[in-house]
Amino acid sequence: MRLIKEDLISNAEAKEIVKKIAKPDDMKYEQKNAYDNLNKFVVVDPKKVESLVEALSQNKKLRTRQIISIANILPEDEDDLKAILHKEYSSFEQVEINQILETVRKVKSDKTN
Repeated sequence: MRLIKEDLISNAEAKEIVKKIAKPDDMKYEQKNAYDNLNKFVVVDPKKVESLVEALSQNKKLRTRQIISIANILPEDEDDLKAILHKEYSSFEQVEINQILETVRKVKSDKTN
């Protein structure tokens, strides 16, 4: 396998990529585990995750790595979000925290539709 490009992507995007190129019979142990985990735990439509990433990108305080982590974990409350944002959490105003959580809630409520 040859590395062509490296980008931060969400688990939902990774699942779609793996679905397109995966041949489970030809996978190594680690690849098979990643494939199985993506299929088991990623339940949100990649288009909805993409819209979430786009919406979160509007907040200039959030870095790409944080946005992707939020999209992967889909935090339910401030404590979950605080774990993702770490040290930068204190630089966010309460309004921004609430806005991030509300954006995530919209995606989570639509994940079964």
